[in-house]
Amino acid sequence: MSDMLHRGQSWLAAKLTKHASRDVVYQRDDVSVELSATIGKSEYEQDDGDGVITRAQVRDFLINTKDLLQSTIGTWPRRGDRILETDGDSTFVYELMSIGNEPPWRYSDPFRVKLRIHTKLVDTIT
Repeated sequence: MSDMLHRGQSWLAAKLTKHASRDVVYQRDDVSVELSATIGKSEYEQDDGDGVITRAQVRDFLINTKDLLQSTIGTWPRRGDRILETDGDSTFVYELMSIGNEPPWRYSDPFRVKLRIHTKLVDTIT
């Protein structure tokens, strides 16, 4: 049963990449690679310690785990990495960020086929 579910998740991930993704540039220091990513969002709440709760939303990029690990980047996402997304004449620069005390990414599915990478907009280049 688990093998069948894993195959189904892999099939679904391939369809998502083929029909609902766009090319982005994943960048770490001077190394960059073009990858397909599906755009998503995560909402979270953070307590500032004084009882003030801030609600925020981050832009997520869903990237196939194998695509990132087998690329020139070759390792897991890290804080400080950047994702560049071009739309028309503008390139939006997103930096990986942690949500609360969690890492800047998590698996998007139980079979670890896709990574959900959390980012914040840090620059726009026109």
